[in-house]
Amino acid sequence: MPVAPVESLDREGRGIARVGGKTVFIDGALPGESVEYVARKAKPSYELARLTRALSESAARVAPRCPHFGVCGGCAMQHLEPRAQVASKQRVLEDALWHIGKVRAEALLAPIHGSAWGYRRRARFSARFVEKKGAVLVGFRERRSTHVAEMTRCEVLPPRESALIVPLRELIGELAVRDRVPQVEIAIGEAVTVLVLRLLAPLTAADEARVRRFADAHAVQLWLQPGGPDTARPFHPLDAPPLYYALPEFGIYIHFLPTDFTQVNYETNEMLVRSAMRLLAPRPGQRVLDLFCGLGNFALPMARSGAEVIGLEGNAGLVTRARENARRNGLAARFEVADLFQRDVAAALPRSEAMLLDPPREGAIEIVKALGDDAPGRIVYVSCDPATLARDAGVLAHVKGYRLAAAGVVNMFPHTGHVESLALFERG
Repeated sequence: MPVAPVESLDREGRGIARVGGKTVFIDGALPGESVEYVARKAKPSYELARLTRALSESAARVAPRCPHFGVCGGCAMQHLEPRAQVASKQRVLEDALWHIGKVRAEALLAPIHGSAWGYRRRARFSARFVEKKGAVLVGFRERRSTHVAEMTRCEVLPPRESALIVPLRELIGELAVRDRVPQVEIAIGEAVTVLVLRLLAPLTAADEARVRRFADAHAVQLWLQPGGPDTARPFHPLDAPPLYYALPEFGIYIHFLPTDFTQVNYETNEMLVRSAMRLLAPRPGQRVLDLFCGLGNFALPMARSGAEVIGLEGNAGLVTRARENARRNGLAARFEVADLFQRDVAAALPRSEAMLLDPPREGAIEIVKALGDDAPGRIVYVSCDPATLARDAGVLAHVKGYRLAAAGVVNMFPHTGHVESLALFERG
């Protein structure tokens, strides 16, 4: 069986080794270890492999807490001590900035991270009736598979919601449409937990009674979703409190629907918003743009400072709810629908003194390419993909005259390879 020294981790949490001119990506291996491995897939320039034995273990190796780790695809790094996970993600960010964007941050921001367990306030579980087992499975997909992991608990969910997995399996298994419920979405607010059942066929009257009993027994609200996300509607109880999360430092409450995009980690999100506001430093009377603004996660704290805030977002439903959130919080902020991936829209942005970008994984290339001589002097970029951040940073630094003043990681998803980051660009 081949043996190799492990040099580093890749963005999926796999150990990287170099063997005979090939790069070998080894599931379960950690930097500094000498490991035995078996290949899963071999290509001319690389191999995919899995660890069979660590001949010398990293000091950062720990025992995974979850019994499903290694099978469930939800986590990839539970075998690595949490602080070492953060350090690994910092290296991923720095490497991407240099190798893709040819830029280095003048200063490294302190990593933003919170609790490593029970942090996840949103989850989308698959559900599947497995005839051979005579049971329904509810959970994340297995690693590199379309099969649903046979889970009984989830350590990254809060304990109360983790304890719902087995009762959910039992509930769906009792339904007449048990093979027509492919998905369960969990959304946790400050005052209520909502479960959204995706339905490919309507519930029978008996099914509806079972769902009501489940909601009452577990003190949750059940929603039904017969089609796309916009079709989700509350089912029982109808008088449950609304979903919202708090940004207590700014005295703000942000309401949302269970199928809306929100950050999954409220604790880390609070720290992220605080850091972004410190870097952006909005002032009374200053015009600030929040692009890809969503529900107002950053725009509303900006407005609390007294700045003139314009939030732009491509999803009309999110814009509607951002306006409602501004009204509920007594804040003046303007929210408009705009497709920020379109070049003409990017070129017609209002002038501003500062800008915050929080794009999806595709990044904000049309925005940064459209910046002209009257571009804002300060840009704070919140990224969920180091590669597109690095690409956009290269344009900002080498074409648009910005300095990458600071950058750092945000560990929004502990135990996964997902790297979020925060960067400050300054001009002049």
